[in-house]
Amino acid sequence: MIRLAAVGDIHVGPEVAGSYGPRLAGLSEHADVLLVAGDLTRHGTAAEGEVAAAELACADVPVVAVLGNHDYHSDEQDEIAAILRDAGITVLEGTGTVVDCGGTRLGIAGGKGFGGGFPGGSASDFGEPEMKAFVRHTREFADRFGSALLGLDCDLRVALTHYSPVAGTLAGEPLEIYPFLGSYLLAEAIDCAHADLAVHGHAHHGSEKGLTPGGTRVRNVALPVIQQAYAVYCLTPGGEGCDEALSERAELLGGA
Repeated sequence: MIRLAAVGDIHVGPEVAGSYGPRLAGLSEHADVLLVAGDLTRHGTAAEGEVAAAELACADVPVVAVLGNHDYHSDEQDEIAAILRDAGITVLEGTGTVVDCGGTRLGIAGGKGFGGGFPGGSASDFGEPEMKAFVRHTREFADRFGSALLGLDCDLRVALTHYSPVAGTLAGEPLEIYPFLGSYLLAEAIDCAHADLAVHGHAHHGSEKGLTPGGTRVRNVALPVIQQAYAVYCLTPGGEGCDEALSERAELLGGA
């Protein structure tokens, strides 16, 4: 059994430095890897990236992360990614990695993702250049993301994004903003690769559990949703998965 700790939207900055990291102490007792589903920072500055790297360095398991929309806000996303990588954190953007978990190969592919909506309420690449560019951005990411998922040489395959692949985990958010919270194109990539689990953040007022059309379990791990330092999901090659809550509950960081 592989135990995946996951969290998103921790939104740290200098003013809350040292608030989140201690909650990751002893993580290896509960999990084999930590997945971080974007929005590590509040305003996407390199200074906030330094704080995020220091907080996540408290984890005594491999850490795999993607960036979120907040991490892009100040146009310093490349610097933030470099800071995280220098701290030993794997950062994905339409790419994949394989983590050896006691002889079981855990493949993780992911990236930020983007919006566009879901069947019955999705944007199309028709009309103005701005609309076509919006949808094209999501489609191009989904293509890279799907190829990365399919290319993993692993026993278990996990999709990690910031934006949601399904509408099911957005329940609780205003319906009008669903197109800005995720895209069905991500789910198509996940189902094509027969992923075992999909993890995302971004929807602070959404719900935790959903399902892709192809039957892959989807989990929204935004900190305001899971209401704890991290959630733990267990996967067994060729078997059923389970959801657990092994971490102590954590106070939400201000502004998350």
